[in-house]
Order: sequence, then C-alpha cells, then structure tokens
Amino acid sequence: MIEKITKGVKISVKTKFNGATYRDHKLHYVFAYFITIKNNSQETIQLTHRFWKIYDALNKTEVVSGEGVVGQSPVLLPNDEYSYSSGCLLQSGIGAMNGYYTMCNTTSLAQFKVYVPTFQLATTLLSN
Repeated sequence: MIEKITKGVKISVKTKFNGATYRDHKLHYVFAYFITIKNNSQETIQLTHRFWKIYDALNKTEVVSGEGVVGQSPVLLPNDEYSYSSGCLLQSGIGAMNGYYTMCNTTSLAQFKVYVPTFQLATTLLSN
C-alpha cells in the first residue's frame, strides 16, 4: 500500500491487475485502484475535483480531471474515511499514476490540494 499525508489528509492506494481486453482492435491491460481518504485534520472538508496523470510505458501521458470521484463529492468530518475504487486501461503492461484532489474547507470555503502519491500499475508477471 502506498500512502501520503497532505495537510492532515491521508491518501492510501492499492492496485490490482485485472487482465487484458481488446478495445479498438488493440490489446489493453486493465488495472483497478482502490483509494481511501482519511481526514486526520480538525476541519470538515469536501472533495470537489480530481486531477490524474496516467503514465503508460508505451504511450504518452494521459491527463484526466473533473468534478468529484466516481460521481460523488464526499464530505469528510474530522476522522472520517471515504473509500472508492476505479480503474484505467494501459496499452503496455506497466505504468503509473499520480495526481491530486481539490478539497474545500466547508467552514472557511478555502480550497487546497491533497496529493496522491505516484503508484505503480504492473501486470502480475511484471510485479513478481
């Protein structure tokens, strides 16, 4: 498990290789990632946006951004946790991701970034 703490918010990441599939007549490797966000601060916060860089060893970097995560913009009270899973496709069997979440302090309305550490995406054969 990979972890990082920014401004009292802890991000934990696990990954899983889910096999291969064909898309647009090309082989793609399917990866899932599982993220837990723990609010160790004394403030109530809300996740409003996400920003990802997805690195594929055989392809250019893909940037993904948007509101919330998996259709939600969770509010976390002090000591709350929020977990979700998502995934991505790579054209190679190895890659990585990193990024950040934009959070909003629900009292002051101040926005800040919480960084997601770089985590590896590797097929079962490459991770052994």
